[in-house]
Amino acid sequence: MAKKPPPLDFGYDGPSKSQVKRDAEELKDLGNALLDLPDAQLDRIGMDERLREAFRTMRTITAHEARRRHGQYLGKLLREIDPAPLRRAIADYHRGRERALQFADRWRDRLLADDAAVTEWIAAHPGVDSQRLRTLIRNARREQAQLAAAAARHAAENPHAPPLKTSPRYAKELLLMVRETLRAAKAAAHAPE
Repeated sequence: MAKKPPPLDFGYDGPSKSQVKRDAEELKDLGNALLDLPDAQLDRIGMDERLREAFRTMRTITAHEARRRHGQYLGKLLREIDPAPLRRAIADYHRGRERALQFADRWRDRLLADDAAVTEWIAAHPGVDSQRLRTLIRNARREQAQLAAAAARHAAENPHAPPLKTSPRYAKELLLMVRETLRAAKAAAHAPE
């Protein structure tokens, strides 16, 4: 009589090879996201000092092989810690940045829509170049009217054509000026006296 083979054991042997690769890829993305943060933001994140110093060192390395080796060291350090607080800190930074961009967009729209907003802006930011600001607003308003007229003409002449793609130059310049003014005001508010 033939012997039966022993029953198969399907016990858990740990994560699969694919899961290990996915985890390594997530840590790599996390490390790259941390490298993209400004120094001031990186300093605010609660992390091991060895890890913080490794990120600072990585930013200074330019040689390919040295970056690869130091990246492996960073990966080792990241595997030793809980990455959840780092992910939250990155998400908080990006949310705050997005809110700041939206705030600047709203101010630009207010400045284009209402002269009272211009007066309010100049009062809130006395260091702003008010002549340049008013010139940009005037040019952006004129540009908006021209683009709206061109779009209406295009729609009337070609009712089935896609809408015109426009790039409002002065509105973009105004937005950049608003962002820079807000950034400078924030830096001045956080500067030590």
